Amino acid sequence: MQSPLDEVVRRQKAGRPQGITSVCSAHPLVIEAAVAQARETGGPVLVEATSNQVDQYGGYTGLRPADFRDLVHGIATERGLPLDRVLLGGDHLGPNRWRSLTPDEAMERAEALVSAYVEAGFTKIHLDCSFPCAGDPVPLTDDVVAARAARLIRAAEDTVGPERAERVRYVIGTEVPTPGGAHETLGALVPTTPEAARTTLEQHRKAFARHGIEGVWPRVMALVVQPAVEFDHLRVVDYRREATEELRKVLDDEPTMVFEAHSTDYQSAEALTALVADHWAVLKVGPGLTFALREALFALAAIEDELVPAGERSRLAEVVERRMLAEPAEWEGYYPGSDAEQRLARRYSYSDRMRYYWSDPEIEEARARLLANLSATGVPLPLLSAHLPLQYARVRRGELAARPRDLAVDHVRDVLRDYDRAAHQDQNQNQDQNQDQNQGRDQKPGQKEYV
Repeated sequence: MQSPLDEVVRRQKAGRPQGITSVCSAHPLVIEAAVAQARETGGPVLVEATSNQVDQYGGYTGLRPADFRDLVHGIATERGLPLDRVLLGGDHLGPNRWRSLTPDEAMERAEALVSAYVEAGFTKIHLDCSFPCAGDPVPLTDDVVAARAARLIRAAEDTVGPERAERVRYVIGTEVPTPGGAHETLGALVPTTPEAARTTLEQHRKAFARHGIEGVWPRVMALVVQPAVEFDHLRVVDYRREATEELRKVLDDEPTMVFEAHSTDYQSAEALTALVADHWAVLKVGPGLTFALREALFALAAIEDELVPAGERSRLAEVVERRMLAEPAEWEGYYPGSDAEQRLARRYSYSDRMRYYWSDPEIEEARARLLANLSATGVPLPLLSAHLPLQYARVRRGELAARPRDLAVDHVRDVLRDYDRAAHQDQNQNQDQNQDQNQGRDQKPGQKEYV
């Protein structure tokens, strides 16, 4: 049974730079932005939940896999995107949440986790068994990691049965940046070595044979390796394609497999384009999207300050700061430094620990008041120009309504637009060529073209 992911792999193997954006966020406005982008481009939307975000017990979002599915499907339906263009993925599925338990106990829970994901209709599953559990050697050896991943695949296949399993695509490999960005200031960052990547493939192939799932191998659609892209609180390490020249060749003999890149947040449009051209066909982005959402909401709050009497304002930024200080567990261990440095990090860090707080009831109430206030007052164009200039330009061109919610969603889409251009550069090149040909036909003999 074909998956839209298969077309990405097929085009890559044919030498055409095709990719897909993996949106790793549970925030409804981010998902809404991704759905709107897919509607405009005509392609699928891939939304992924992480193992600490969504699990069989609810994760930190309070959502189980079926709840997350219903959230994404509800937004897609409301926005008019057919559900056959919605792909759901699970990211870093494994024993990560239960590392304090023995390996057997942790893996039993990881099996239940993966089973819950595939039972709920998730069809892209990244297996991450690299985290040591209680009593494990540190670090885990490649054969142990591969054996545990094979065990989880076995559980997934048994859960859904042969017919539904044909829709599931797997991702292996665990040499990835820390989920959500580096916890500390980055030092030197180097790509995965070709030898390490080949060892990962070899060990997984052997583990599949031992677990009787050799037939699943053609449905392993991606290998995660480190292309040396990352971000910490203040710095982004940009992709350098000259450093991955040999690594790119590792999958030349794997006809159904491409690379998956994690922590691509904040990469330049040029770097994203190079990644896709170099076979990192799956580009994962999460904090970069909620970072953009914070920019948009705080910009709208600044506009609100100009328009709404003090006693009626949402004071969104103040509420967020107060709630983060009252409940510091999600940022305190990540942001070192003085009080002033921590204050700046809470609001502006690339790692965006603020994303864990948007579902707080007080913060949600302030966000709702902000949007309601600006819906009532309207957003004057000069103020929009001052705080969200790209959205201002689209409003002026008649491409976007100056509604506060639409403005916030569109600002998130600015990030997704760069990803889409990188992921569909082959089609973009064809469109550019067609435009050039049309211009040439319209041009009269001897007429000069001025640019």
